[in-house]
Amino acid sequence: MHIFIAKSSGFCFGVKRAINLATECSKESNEAIYTLGPIIHNPQVVKRLEDSSHIYAKKTVDEIKAGTVIIRSHGVRLEELNAAREKGLNIVDATCPFVKKAQELVTLLAREGYAVIIAGEKDHPEVQGLLSYGIGAVKIRVASHPDELKDMPRKKKIGIVAQTTLHAEKLQDIVCFCLGKAAEIKVFNTICNATSIRQEESALLAKKVDRMIVAGGRNSANTRRLFEICRAIQPMTCNIEEAKELDSDWFEGAESVGITSGASTPDWIIDSVVKRIKEIESLNKKQGGRADAV
Repeated sequence: MHIFIAKSSGFCFGVKRAINLATECSKESNEAIYTLGPIIHNPQVVKRLEDSSHIYAKKTVDEIKAGTVIIRSHGVRLEELNAAREKGLNIVDATCPFVKKAQELVTLLAREGYAVIIAGEKDHPEVQGLLSYGIGAVKIRVASHPDELKDMPRKKKIGIVAQTTLHAEKLQDIVCFCLGKAAEIKVFNTICNATSIRQEESALLAKKVDRMIVAGGRNSANTRRLFEICRAIQPMTCNIEEAKELDSDWFEGAESVGITSGASTPDWIIDSVVKRIKEIESLNKKQGGRADAV
């Protein structure tokens, strides 16, 4: 059985930066270290950080009495950041630079009097953070589909930014809808280039394999989107968090399998998936099944 791995699998730049900052912080500090929410959307990595570096995720600043707080890669609401400052906590900002740029643009558009629209998922922590940066804006709307903007009255001018992991087509659909809603539109394509590349690579890989595996946390929005993209092309696509979830029956009759991952999936999980597939292939051979050599 041939195994193909998408070139861009593994941590993206922003996630790698956040993990490196957290690791360095744990080596240099003797104080308690916390993150506001999970530092990245991968439960296995978060658990490993807790066990090895004693970095613990908290839901609110109120739960942190003293010490160091790491701002997660998705960013946090401005109110939370200010609360951490007022409390005198040592702040290590691991916000992805692409997310940070989107935050700055939301503030800029609000200051310039634009009706701000964030193209993204309203419950995603990155989007929740972006909303808080629209200082002075009359109203900021969030939409992942044009239908969510149907009740929006015509505006003088509309400014649009996107959740950094949004699918490009969703941003395009929202921009096209807004063309009929304002005389002036300013659009900042804040979708991370690495996200688009990962999605394109995964789609191409899904076209040429018999089975497709998307490895990543189920709480990861970009992993879910990769799964949706791949499954639309190759129905035999599954999303797993760990290699132990793979079932040997699922590979029956397959001659090739593709592996891609969310931006918060570490290389060691991808390696374990490859190892598990090889074990399944070996077991199938012993049981009389036929599979091509990897």
